[in-house]
Amino acid sequence: MPGPLHGVRIVDMTAVLLGPFATQHLADMGADVIKIEPPEGDLLRVSGKGRSPDMGPIYMAAGRNKRSVCLDLKKPAALAVVKKMIESADIFIHNSRPQAIERLGLGYEDLKKINPRIIYAYSLGYKRKGPYGHKPAFDDLVQGASGAASLQARIDGLRPKFMPSLIADKTTGLHLAVAVLGALYHRTQSGEGQMIEVPMLETLVSFFLTDHLFGRTFDPPTGTMGYDRIINKYRHPFPTKDGYICALPYTDKHWERFFEMANRPDLAKEPKFVDKRQRAAHFDELYQVLDSILKIRTTKEWLDLFDEADIPAMPVNTLEGLLKDEHLTATGFFTERQHPTEGKITTFASPLDFEKTKTEYRRHAPRVGADGLEVMKEFGYSDADIAKLKHEKALLFPASAA
Repeated sequence: MPGPLHGVRIVDMTAVLLGPFATQHLADMGADVIKIEPPEGDLLRVSGKGRSPDMGPIYMAAGRNKRSVCLDLKKPAALAVVKKMIESADIFIHNSRPQAIERLGLGYEDLKKINPRIIYAYSLGYKRKGPYGHKPAFDDLVQGASGAASLQARIDGLRPKFMPSLIADKTTGLHLAVAVLGALYHRTQSGEGQMIEVPMLETLVSFFLTDHLFGRTFDPPTGTMGYDRIINKYRHPFPTKDGYICALPYTDKHWERFFEMANRPDLAKEPKFVDKRQRAAHFDELYQVLDSILKIRTTKEWLDLFDEADIPAMPVNTLEGLLKDEHLTATGFFTERQHPTEGKITTFASPLDFEKTKTEYRRHAPRVGADGLEVMKEFGYSDADIAKLKHEKALLFPASAA
């Protein structure tokens, strides 16, 4: 069966990673995502080295299951094409600053006149009505402004650090996709389209404060901000005899069993560790105990013992190790495919697994404008219309299709 969003058409004017990450998940679920790109293509295409200049590795992941149409929106004829698409689209999505989109005549007020049922979704750096609303935003900036970059400094007392992933882009992209699904459901109930705004700063702040508002949840405060078990310098993967392990005995039973396995039954009677309330108040000491005990056996020895006792534990993998991970191999997470222009590539599956409406890898990430001819004909443009748009350089195709 087709994916759960089969039949939903999305006009996608997102760029870099935030928006494309959102539309990647919607495309994986079966939506027809038509990616509108400028003549130079999405900037994401040049992040990392690929076999072709405009087919970098991050784009290859985020561009799957989409179709690319290249339009020069400086040309009125190209803007007219976008508006023609909006007539029958379900969703219009972008992550540009609203002022720039509105200058093109593609704001919500403009597009809902063309299609009142349109779901108009956009993400920006900071909520538009606030004093930061006009500012540009990138992942690094929002990691700083949201407090995310300061979290490591709370642990080690050193300078703030960026998390080694585009976490602001990807977290906001997921929230944007969730918001679109909510609006789609609302429209099935009411017939109404609507506008959705998902700002990066507010998204990341809410993401981190779910656990880190902590003691400031209450007035007067019951403690400081920052979940103390998590913001703890002793919380880290623990060294074993031959590597590292992530281990988290959690329940009273887990800890009793762990202390038995470690030949330290005395610790089970230690007042600081005797039950969950006491352990919660003494995580500093508890993590140090784990650190000292886990060094006495190899990673495999511990993993076997933990599995037998049903205590949560996993090895510490590397990025390279993921490609050979037995679980990911068994579940078919990675596949090797032949891209029509880029040759043999490694791809990974959607993490979403629907019983009846499967997600699937339907299309490779396309070259800039590779699907322009197919899409234009679907929207009723004749060969003469397409030739005229091409002559005006409003519609562009890859060199191989020119």
